[in-house]
Amino acid sequence: MTQFVDWELAASTAATLGGSGPKVTYAVAAETVSELRRLTDDAAAHVADYTGLHPAVDLPPVRVVDRADWAAVNIEGLKNLFGSLAPRLTDQQPGFLTGVIGAKVTGAQAGTVLAYLSTKVLGQYEVFSGAPGELLLIAPNITEVQQKLDVDPRDFRLWVCLHEVTHRTQFTAVPWLREHFLAEIHAYADASKLDGEAFTERARRAFQALSDEKASLLDVMQSPAQKVVVARLTALMTLLEGHAEFVMDGVGPQVVPSVENIRAKFTQRRAGGNPMEKFIRRLLGVDVKMRQYEEGRQFVAAVVGQVGMAGFNKVFTSSETLPRVEELADPAAWVARVS
Repeated sequence: MTQFVDWELAASTAATLGGSGPKVTYAVAAETVSELRRLTDDAAAHVADYTGLHPAVDLPPVRVVDRADWAAVNIEGLKNLFGSLAPRLTDQQPGFLTGVIGAKVTGAQAGTVLAYLSTKVLGQYEVFSGAPGELLLIAPNITEVQQKLDVDPRDFRLWVCLHEVTHRTQFTAVPWLREHFLAEIHAYADASKLDGEAFTERARRAFQALSDEKASLLDVMQSPAQKVVVARLTALMTLLEGHAEFVMDGVGPQVVPSVENIRAKFTQRRAGGNPMEKFIRRLLGVDVKMRQYEEGRQFVAAVVGQVGMAGFNKVFTSSETLPRVEELADPAAWVARVS
């Protein structure tokens, strides 16, 4: 199989550009790692009690990593993903993928994007590297944000763990969810039927659209067929992010004494950023994810308010019970359809 991305270059680029984060002593770093592991277990118990969802598979231990390690894990996952997508892409875009973009150029681009994200992400449930996935917590980023917000270290760490453990619970308590997610990505690749001329035109429109504050390259550089798949993926990711936010805010007041202070400061941080950072976030579609947090939280809160947690959990019955894009703004329509 042709290698479309120089993955080693991607990893080295990400490690070089991502930096190491705040300077702390070895003792402080070791204490942070140890506490994050303990708090992950505490969070798992709280999330299970609150949601009624319990893992149906054996859980691999949490991995507390630095920025370079986070990028390396994601690169390995992307490598696996591209390996499964390559037959679809090469059949449809031989000229574009193998001719216009070289492996090294793509590797440098991938590494640059991951370097930026490696400085922003606090935690992740990574699903591409293998089943059932694994929970990653990025210790330097958690420490850096906690210091910038000037909040209680233990409370902030547990608060972050509640959010990320909820994602792990989603994928391990609902075994079909990972395969469904991967199938949708494969469907996206199958819908990618571009020739060189069509891609060039779409790229031109993408750069023109950057003046639109609501646009991103990821939005514009899609075929109509891809946009149908993206709508389903957007609905799924909005649900998962909103559910994690809802659980975090539901459990937080019970176990995180300073949660109100943390939430207020963290929400203000999400809305901030210098102009260049905002541009990069919009370019990569990161602002779309930020909107998903609130839109999804409102959907989950409305459904739980109408039918309770057990009624909401019907959302995880099958792919047919997942909310449609239009139902995210009309939770009662989802309740009527599913219940």
